[in-house]
Amino acid sequence: MAKSPITCHILDSSLGRPAEGVQIRLQSFYPASEPNGAEMFLPLAEGVTNADGRCLDLLPPRGSEEAKVEDAELKPGTYKIVFKTKPYFEATGRESFYPWVEVSFTITNPAEHYHIPLLISPFAFTTYRGS
Repeated sequence: MAKSPITCHILDSSLGRPAEGVQIRLQSFYPASEPNGAEMFLPLAEGVTNADGRCLDLLPPRGSEEAKVEDAELKPGTYKIVFKTKPYFEATGRESFYPWVEVSFTITNPAEHYHIPLLISPFAFTTYRGS
């Protein structure tokens, strides 16, 4: 099965199981075009974690017809994934300190696969580059 060049996996470490139904937004960074201008992240794709806590379809598979038609081929640059954790914790009857988690990262080689795992609990999170 072909998958997105950027994937993620969320585990709820306080329950010891995958975090299903977490909304995810992938954004791309645009630097200021002039001195003192605004730098911004703009939405690129959205997804939701499955029963295994994974989102494998943020972008069309690399080299696919869909990626070409949608001009969605990954390019070198800075990106950010926003994980909407508050609704997930609310749905499981728990309060949380972080309404969302933002993970910014740089892609230097678009031919590689980028996997961003996230471990969450109501009052903490951690991440790393996975494989």
